[in-house]
Amino acid sequence: MTPAAPEARTLQGAVRGIRHSTPGGTGEAYLGIPFAEPPVGDLRFAAPAAPRPWAGVRDASAYGPTPLRHDFADTTLIPEPPVPGDATLNVNVFTPAADPGSRLPVWVWIHGGGYTTGSPASPWFDGAAFARDGVVTVTLSYRLGFDGFGWIDGAPQNRAVRDWLAALEWIRANIGFFGGDPDRVTIAGQSAGGGAVLTLLGMPSAQHLFHQVWCSSPALGDIAVDRARAIGARLAEHLGVAPDREGFATVDPEVIVDAQERATQEPDAKGLAVARGLLRDGVGLGPVVDGDLIPRPTLESLRTGVGADKPLVIGANDDEFTMITMGSKILRFVPARLALRALGASRRVASGYLKGNRAVRKRGAGRLVGRYVTDHTFRAGVARVADARAIAAGSTDAPTARTWLYRLSWVSPTHGIALHCLDVPFLFDVLDAPRVSAIAGDAPPRALADSIHGAAVEFMRDGEPGWAATSNGRRGAARVFDVGSSSPDVVSDAYASVIALG
Repeated sequence: MTPAAPEARTLQGAVRGIRHSTPGGTGEAYLGIPFAEPPVGDLRFAAPAAPRPWAGVRDASAYGPTPLRHDFADTTLIPEPPVPGDATLNVNVFTPAADPGSRLPVWVWIHGGGYTTGSPASPWFDGAAFARDGVVTVTLSYRLGFDGFGWIDGAPQNRAVRDWLAALEWIRANIGFFGGDPDRVTIAGQSAGGGAVLTLLGMPSAQHLFHQVWCSSPALGDIAVDRARAIGARLAEHLGVAPDREGFATVDPEVIVDAQERATQEPDAKGLAVARGLLRDGVGLGPVVDGDLIPRPTLESLRTGVGADKPLVIGANDDEFTMITMGSKILRFVPARLALRALGASRRVASGYLKGNRAVRKRGAGRLVGRYVTDHTFRAGVARVADARAIAAGSTDAPTARTWLYRLSWVSPTHGIALHCLDVPFLFDVLDAPRVSAIAGDAPPRALADSIHGAAVEFMRDGEPGWAATSNGRRGAARVFDVGSSSPDVVSDAYASVIALG
């Protein structure tokens, strides 16, 4: 006899989920639960509105709609299935069992995708393995691209950030119904999702909504207001509308999605100029330092002690973006120093970086440039966050939490490097999920999943991931995740190679 579908209640009404099992674990899943009203009609470009109650039992057996974006589902490293529909502000809950008395730790995942793409419905974000290990997992949806982050006069700014806050408020109010403990919430994310959790860590208004942070390969937004305004004005000019809420409301959402990438680039920028602009300014759409919801840049906020009471695990992969350059035929004939200078590095920075990365330099300019882009975009940010947290800890008498650093150095057998997104299937322990073999080979090492996933579970359960915290910022101890290496698991000064980048 087939067991009845599980049910749980929320403050808005009851939901019916599914019995959920994978090779990694078992439990229950409740999918597509709204944490806000659909952001359409009068609610387009508005702050998220609280979801209305419903009568009866709502079906929660399938993923809810995902925000409009370019569909790169067949080309991204992580499978990111789009789901059509308007009710895009929703959460997915995976739990061992919806027992309100369980009070289990909660893992809240914010997906990446450069703030313009991605999907919470990815099979790589399946929470079955966490449920197996006594953790409730929540994946959340948020508005992407210009809809979520673009500057629009007359509209609330940082609408996607407000989506994150609304989802976390929903979790705090409802997760107990699914067996979770609202006082043991760890927010986590990778790439733009890693940037998202750092943004939240540095926001005074978000501090009551979570208790720990796991941050993988963070890509911070921290867009300046002037730049955000300029991008909004360029997009409006391209579309032939006023750069305000009324003007953009006349444009079909798909048209905005198609045009937004052009608006984020400097006019007439081509080739290396585009690359230099990305390295100099970062992403074009993302959280904006608006002086209101986000009062100051994240690193500045962390240095002043915001979020200092929240334990943090943070790290990156050794060669996140090297796959873009390692096969370049042109770079074979370009001196490494000249290549770095062409990407905007000063003479001092180029010299210091070459000195600190001799081993990578020996592998050719393609590998070196890829490591430079990786370090500039991800690994230097990890080091700066660690330093900011150390400064905050040394400048206050209030209790401060610890920071743990890590590096993923395991080399993908299909790409030959520790590339972007490689850590995700090991973190979620979904080694049998679709397309994992494309990035991790046909036999992803079980030991690596045990190490990375196990560290996350230990962090949520016991408050520490299993290795020594850093005591002096970037120069402190860091866990190196690898398999079959003769190097020690924990090393000091693991981020020394990025010192030249500040």
